[in-house]
Amino acid sequence: MLLEKLSNARGVSGNENEVREILIDAIKDRVTEYRVDTLGNLIALKKAKGARPSTALRTRAPLRVMLAAHMDEVGLLIVHHDSNGHLRFAKVGSIDDRVLLSKVVLIGNDKIPGVIGVKPIHLLKQREREQVIDADSLTIDIGASSKENAQGAVKVGDYATFATEFSKFGDGLVKGKALDDRVGCAVLVEILKRDFPFDLYGVFTVQEEVGARGARVAAHAIAPDVAFVLEGATCDDSPKKKDVSPVTRVGAGPAITVADSSMIADRRLVQLLVATAQEQRIPFQFRVPSVRGGTDAGRIHIARDGIPSAVVSVATRYIHSPVSVLSLREFENVIALMNKALPKLAKGLPDL
Repeated sequence: MLLEKLSNARGVSGNENEVREILIDAIKDRVTEYRVDTLGNLIALKKAKGARPSTALRTRAPLRVMLAAHMDEVGLLIVHHDSNGHLRFAKVGSIDDRVLLSKVVLIGNDKIPGVIGVKPIHLLKQREREQVIDADSLTIDIGASSKENAQGAVKVGDYATFATEFSKFGDGLVKGKALDDRVGCAVLVEILKRDFPFDLYGVFTVQEEVGARGARVAAHAIAPDVAFVLEGATCDDSPKKKDVSPVTRVGAGPAITVADSSMIADRRLVQLLVATAQEQRIPFQFRVPSVRGGTDAGRIHIARDGIPSAVVSVATRYIHSPVSVLSLREFENVIALMNKALPKLAKGLPDL
């Protein structure tokens, strides 16, 4: 299963090589051409097939449609060796300090195992027990007996990922690390298996978790007429004390973004997605727009002279943590929605 391979692969922002190689192997026989740009984005082009598209969006033909999903995951970067052989680290991407304590990680190309630790609870003062332990106070124990021993095994600049294995979970669910956004990558691979009446650019981006840097570069280079971002969306459908609407719910259908802190989705594309879901009887939900956070679309939609953009996501519990959870049915429904909606772009979009 491609999603399993992608989830288990290690690819912290700036070190997406392993993920990219899996994706190249998955798409190389399905696309017209592909390339890796200077920053590390994997950009695949599938030339138009069948009827020529409308030029309603721009005078240039054929229409260029960009689909983007990011390859990178949050993780850790080794920054210092302590005298006792423990390792200091910096977070790469947004990670809640509360999820770090006692987690097992794999470090560097050799996958050196380590445990994130701090002094035991028996030695904590009462005040310390009531506080979240800051990441700067944590170290990674790799079993080294000295600083020199640790330096021989792990270098400053090595990346660390959570040691989590993908598996099926519960009723039609799966759990694994980095499902944000390896699920989007898996969706994009499936879409690239089909033909469309326009030039389709499938872009697997780098460094989304540290500022959507890859998407900015790719969008400028491609200059698409329209763009969709495929994501693993924030989900908070666990029980709450107050009756409040969750951002998204696992299993409730593809999540369509109206707005987030990085963009306001193009209303025409949102309407296209909603109408298609209703026509095809595909369940869908809206991602609650008041939530902080953004996606690659935040960079794409302001590239060049502006690019109409939208985001379609798979609701994913516990993102930016050692393990996340999503629904396989919802994964399939995102693929179905995009495959039915995309061909309609050949007719163009109405004026704003």
